[in-house]
Amino acid sequence: MAREVKLGNQLVGDGHPACVVAEIGINHNGDLEIAKRMIDAAVNAGVAAVKFQKRTPEVCTPPEQQIQMRETPWGYITYLDYRYKVEFDQEQYQEIDRHCKSKDIDWFVSVWDEPSVDFMEPFRTPAYKIPSASLTDHGLLRRVRATDRPMILSTGMSTMQQIHKAVELVGTDNLVITHATSTYPCEPEELNLKMIETLREEFPNVPIGYSGHEVGLVPSTIAVALGACMVERHLTMDRAMWGSDQAASVEPGGFERLVKYIRVTEEALGDGVKKVYDSEMSSLKKLRRFSGDD
Repeated sequence: MAREVKLGNQLVGDGHPACVVAEIGINHNGDLEIAKRMIDAAVNAGVAAVKFQKRTPEVCTPPEQQIQMRETPWGYITYLDYRYKVEFDQEQYQEIDRHCKSKDIDWFVSVWDEPSVDFMEPFRTPAYKIPSASLTDHGLLRRVRATDRPMILSTGMSTMQQIHKAVELVGTDNLVITHATSTYPCEPEELNLKMIETLREEFPNVPIGYSGHEVGLVPSTIAVALGACMVERHLTMDRAMWGSDQAASVEPGGFERLVKYIRVTEEALGDGVKKVYDSEMSSLKKLRRFSGDD
């Protein structure tokens, strides 16, 4: 069985260029025009897709957190009110859909609860992402699997036992698993990039990706060298913007460099077969010394 999944216009898996996803998430702060500028920046960087987050605030926000007060750009409001401020409605998502189609870029969302799946289904997006926080929500996993769309399963703050349980529930068909550490931003010593190799061994028929929350670009490039078929990073227009994810995000110029670094890495990895290149021949002729045993 091939380690391969079709996600929109791209095949994700071994032997294919890494699928780079720009996670817009809620970094738009509820502003549709900012979201559209972020889509444009992602297109300019050369990514395969952009991703948003879809929540039903009263469902996925724990009751004890709903009434907590928070300082926001909209004033001192409850956490539940804040969650509504950064959610797009159907009309706004229709505009996002139209804008992405006009730019010829795929888009999809992380769904945080079952009503969000029902909300998103009419848009016929090419995949659904299960955020790390929802990996143990088996009702949500079943609901997403029932759509027959590719599923991307993020594994932050999860044990191997919990990951195996989720995979047993949804099966390995049309599944991508992404390694992640759910700290924003994440320190290098907790990135644990070798987990990409571990997941590749544990799930030999499943494409393994990386969802990074670190500061900088190097670890995300290394992830590709370790076998990540997908790389997802948060995109922001300005890391100084208000919002909990901005500090762990990459600005447009950084995203352009990230895509270039990943493509250079893929080219540089080669096939592992030792050979003498034509470009080496002049040096060989000038510099190589032979002994009687050669």
